Amino acid sequence: MSSPTLALKRRAPVRPARVLLHVFLAGTALAWLAPLLWAVFSALRPYSETSDKGYVSWPDTLNFDNFKNAFQQSDMLHYFGNTLVIAIPAVLLTLFLSSCVAFYVSRFDFRLNLALLLVFTAGNLLPQQVIITPLYRLYLLTDLPGITASGKLYDSALGLVLIHVAFQSGFCAFVLSNYMRSLPHELTEAALVDGASVWRLYWQITLPLCKPAMAALATLLSIWIYNDFFWALVLISTGENMPITSALNNLSGQYFTDPNLVAAGSLLTAIPTLVVYFALQRQFVSGLTLGSNKG
Repeated sequence: MSSPTLALKRRAPVRPARVLLHVFLAGTALAWLAPLLWAVFSALRPYSETSDKGYVSWPDTLNFDNFKNAFQQSDMLHYFGNTLVIAIPAVLLTLFLSSCVAFYVSRFDFRLNLALLLVFTAGNLLPQQVIITPLYRLYLLTDLPGITASGKLYDSALGLVLIHVAFQSGFCAFVLSNYMRSLPHELTEAALVDGASVWRLYWQITLPLCKPAMAALATLLSIWIYNDFFWALVLISTGENMPITSALNNLSGQYFTDPNLVAAGSLLTAIPTLVVYFALQRQFVSGLTLGSNKG
């Protein structure tokens, strides 16, 4: 590198606005990480020490006993399995059904395509607490003998899968339809001229081009469904059928709760969401930036 270029770099002044921006970003990052770091700090300390010295104190003992006890006492492996039975079918069904709706309303022109999309999206505008009473009654009245262990839609993994699909499909259809509209229509026209069927046009041509958007939505859906507590609390009555978010209740006693043990259990339950995010990180980030250079 030439000396004039080095001299120019040395003389380049540091702009105050850039310094303030970096200070703001660093402060925001610390503010977001502070609860997580505090949970890790508490989970590594025994409760006897924190009860004597307080949580704001220098630790004498740091170990993984709370993590081991939380995993064993809450029977976490069993509840992980329950969550996978709910989350995997719910994510796959939501992406499939919402992509079908998005493909239809974005690649074919008809009068009610916008109204159809609005109907799907409108379901996300209703608060869950508003419809829980009629939905609860509906689940109790729906008999499924031989299909679910309870014989009803209530207290079954199938019931949770269906409610997640119903509530998440609107948002996914909205996002995918906007992305599919940005795809060149020449692809559709060329495939139709070559005699491609509608299914082949959807499955082999349009859907492969939506992989970044699908990966971003799969990441979000996995986290949302995995972290759900409200629907499982209302629509599941048997403790053994609860998902992982409800397993933390097993760490709370009737008269005493160890906060350090609960912190360790909470950190353990967060591991699968981190695995999903890091596995799909590249596709997730690219999916977030889709359409930023289109205009």
